[in-house]
Amino acid sequence: MDGDTLLLPVRANTPVSGGHLMPALFANAPTEAQRAFLEFFAVTIPNANTRAAYMRDVARFAQWCDERSFRLEQITSIHLAAYREEVSRELSNPSIKRHFSALRMLFSWFVEKGVLDRNPVREVKTPRFSRSEGKTPAFTPDEMHQLFESFNTDSIVGLRDRALIGVMAFTFARVEAVVSLRVKDVMAVGRRTVIRLNEKGGKEREIPCHHTLEEYLDAYIKASGIEKELNSVLFRSAIGRTGKLSDKPINRSDAYQMIQRRVRDAELRGRFSCHSFRATGITNYLENGGNLEMAQWIAGHADSRTTKLYDRRNHRATLDDIERIRF
Repeated sequence: MDGDTLLLPVRANTPVSGGHLMPALFANAPTEAQRAFLEFFAVTIPNANTRAAYMRDVARFAQWCDERSFRLEQITSIHLAAYREEVSRELSNPSIKRHFSALRMLFSWFVEKGVLDRNPVREVKTPRFSRSEGKTPAFTPDEMHQLFESFNTDSIVGLRDRALIGVMAFTFARVEAVVSLRVKDVMAVGRRTVIRLNEKGGKEREIPCHHTLEEYLDAYIKASGIEKELNSVLFRSAIGRTGKLSDKPINRSDAYQMIQRRVRDAELRGRFSCHSFRATGITNYLENGGNLEMAQWIAGHADSRTTKLYDRRNHRATLDDIERIRF
């Protein structure tokens, strides 16, 4: 489908990405909404399995709206709350979370493209559900989105905390490696940013930065004015409640306390820790089609079954690998 075709009006049940049909809710909407719908599935979701799952979730909601003669521009949080109550009779809590995650992402795309003024899905709470890797609780994609949205980016401390959590989530790094980072460990390579991590056991890894993490780091580094202080610590401790940063590094204990405070501020419930972001990143990466062997390398996991896992010539993470992570 070329750019000109995307501009043409389509009919309900017109085949779209992956052979799926465009639901009437969107096919009967203005042309810009149709185009945004097509772009969302064709451009923003590279994994075919994820795309198919999201399409099924969106189609189910669209059918529910069609049965009640709701138009796209009429949908409010009240409609979505009623829909949640109905699907809760049939779907498990994890399925409901995924269901609404698909809707939230689509409606956020509509807002970004100017189709809608606001995203009503964000106002609707879904059942709490914590997934775990072993005994470590992981955040759901919705919870991660809620957490990142809760930061006050007018504050240098808020920018620091968002960037620090972003590094753990998008690189699967242990908190010890993150609080030990120096400014020089965030490097420009070509057009993108790479972060150098020194993990336990003396392992050094260079991980391409996810575009969202690149944004978070850039905002923090510029606001703190440490661009040229290459040998200084990257994440600095706060000076009491002054809202200012010292020249000393934030330590592991401070990072843990910060995370507990940020989780509370975001109104999330669960016994989350620094390690939760590692579990969350790995889980999200694999769910979006990532390779298990590459996930082990990115995370710096030891594996006695193969020495090839640590052969950097064969196990260098690419930007495509990192971009699989979606919150």
